[in-house]
Amino acid sequence: METTARPSSSGQAHSWRFFRAGGLDLVRLENAGDFRNLQHLDQKLWTALACPVKGLEFDEKTLALIDTDKDGRVRAREILAAVNWLCDVLEDPAVIVEGTGELAVAAIKDAALAASAREILASLGKAGSATLSLGDVADTAKIFAATKFNGDGVVIADSAGDDAATKQVIADIVATLGGVPDRCGVAGVDAAKVAAFFAELAAYDAWNKQAETDGAKLKPAGDGTAAALAAVQSVRAKVDDYFARCRLAAYDARALGALNRQESEYLALAAKDLSITVDEIAGFPIARVEAGRALPLDTTVNPAWAPAIATLKAAAVDPILGAGKTALTEAEWSALKAALAAFEAWSATKAGAAVAGLGLARVREILASKAADKIGALIEQDKKLEAQFAAISGVEKLLRFHRDLYRLLMNFVSFSDLYDPKVPAIFQAGTLYLDARSCDLCIRVDGPNPLVPMSKTYVAYCSCTRPGSAPMTIAACFTQGDSDYLFVGRHGIFYDRQGRDWDAVITSIVDNPISIRQAFWAPYKKLLRMIEEQVAKRAAAAEAASDAKLAKAATDAAHVDKTAAAAPAAPPKKVDIGAVAAIGVAISGAISALTLILGYVFGLKAWQYPLVLVGIVLVISGPAMIIAALKLRQRTLGPILDGNGWAVNGRVKINIPFGTSLTERATLPPGSQRTLEDPFAEKGTPWGAYIVMLAILAAAAIWIRWDATKHDGKYFWMDRSAPPTAPAATPEAPAQPTAPAH
Repeated sequence: METTARPSSSGQAHSWRFFRAGGLDLVRLENAGDFRNLQHLDQKLWTALACPVKGLEFDEKTLALIDTDKDGRVRAREILAAVNWLCDVLEDPAVIVEGTGELAVAAIKDAALAASAREILASLGKAGSATLSLGDVADTAKIFAATKFNGDGVVIADSAGDDAATKQVIADIVATLGGVPDRCGVAGVDAAKVAAFFAELAAYDAWNKQAETDGAKLKPAGDGTAAALAAVQSVRAKVDDYFARCRLAAYDARALGALNRQESEYLALAAKDLSITVDEIAGFPIARVEAGRALPLDTTVNPAWAPAIATLKAAAVDPILGAGKTALTEAEWSALKAALAAFEAWSATKAGAAVAGLGLARVREILASKAADKIGALIEQDKKLEAQFAAISGVEKLLRFHRDLYRLLMNFVSFSDLYDPKVPAIFQAGTLYLDARSCDLCIRVDGPNPLVPMSKTYVAYCSCTRPGSAPMTIAACFTQGDSDYLFVGRHGIFYDRQGRDWDAVITSIVDNPISIRQAFWAPYKKLLRMIEEQVAKRAAAAEAASDAKLAKAATDAAHVDKTAAAAPAAPPKKVDIGAVAAIGVAISGAISALTLILGYVFGLKAWQYPLVLVGIVLVISGPAMIIAALKLRQRTLGPILDGNGWAVNGRVKINIPFGTSLTERATLPPGSQRTLEDPFAEKGTPWGAYIVMLAILAAAAIWIRWDATKHDGKYFWMDRSAPPTAPAATPEAPAQPTAPAH
């Protein structure tokens, strides 16, 4: 089958070739024209439009190269971009059909990539080789990435060689601002990180120079000014509150009791185990409030604040206001705060905090050195190799696409691999062996998918575990056989695509018809199950009733009353004549109905019996088979893949022949010899044969009775010839009267 697509870029129409598989028209991609014109193939004819990067039996690194927007999914436009890039850099894009990791250098049309390929071969001592392998590129990239300079614009400490001072500066940058990963995996620095580091150094140095210029004003306590400020800040709110209360007490003495807290609050505290750190004490005034009273700096302060006041005296009051003070007036408190105001404002503008841990001496040592220029030169030297490493990356990309892209196209644009029994599709995770069957359509999933019931496929979710490996979940599609022995908890073995075996257990099931054969026998199996369940229920009920009667009889026997034992026995119940008559009528009716049916059956001709039997079977099994056939015609793979990150475009049907190939039942190998003698076969009474014989005898008896009724009560072994009849009377010869008997 062929169709014409939209005009290609050359202005000529490209003739596409399609083949039929599983009810789908799948495009063939075989020659350079197919690849060059793929962008013009209507995407409605593509089987899929997107797929996930992870979870497939495909090289994730290749998929990551195709996934240019790094969103974890490969879309149609990214596939086209990869194909178009290959068409631009290869002499003949059809070579990707080979699907190997080796490529002839002569097949590369792009001059830069060809030159890089030759340089790689030369660096490996293979200058005369005509082909380049993916392994060669991977080894070269690995060696190149482990060197001091690898073209990524990041230098590590070892990049400085024997310059110990520069090495230490690079280490300082990484320690203070964090590093940038180098291609070799070691943390290093780039130009932006170096610029940020030296900007921090300069800011920190300038901030400290301001303190050195205005030292007397900024640091009234010398090097202890920072500690003095911290001591003041720790009690500032509480001391301000104390002096405010003293001013209010001076305004009105009546407020003095309330300002010092009520006596009842002290009584409440007295009932507790006192601790000077409890919130109730810390919330009291820092000292006893009185009009115009100074803040005591001794033990008469609130016990919860005594340590902080002692620190205030030692760190701030003594160095700034003078030693020997035992109290602090409000004016002195204001003067103390004013003395530290400039230092506090300067501290608030602190710059270069990221490098403060290095110390001012180290900061100024680095600024005085030429480390910035040296590191900058190393970065520039590294960047010069960027083109070379990019060329290696380009060659690796080319070799990966040459090996993998065609296979991806056969699982994306066309699902050819799915319908090829020799090549599994990239979403087929392996084979599940369970219930004497092997299921090849097993898809790795994250968990149950709400779309799966729409696939009309019988799916068993299995949890797979293996020592030393992370557990995984697969969705196994059973497409042949029946589901009689498939249930949650059933165990099997799953073999992944690498041949490793996993313990598999069914965790949940999406129930749908598996085959027409299953649907044919389903009504009879349901009937047998129903009979078995009813028999089991009745047997259990009878056993329970028997046990209850036995227990009651034992109890009654132990407590029997002697007078009751002597009482006359109750008279037997009379037979209900009406009930007997009703039973007789029912039996007669049943026999009459059975006689009528058998009469009809025995009245049929020999060739009609098979038709009747077929009709009965169709009435019983027909509806189930029709429903199953309709669902099997709708069975499709799309919803299963869509719930796993795919965007399936075509209706990938799993019809009965295709489904039969995806699930195989156990069969004996060709040429096998089989002995039917079973020494452990069950040897019981042939009740089945007895029942059949009784049924035949009953049918024969009913037939004989029916036949005799048809012939005026005469059985077939009696003479059924008609007796002679007297001639009829005529007007001409009237009948003679019979003489009376004497």
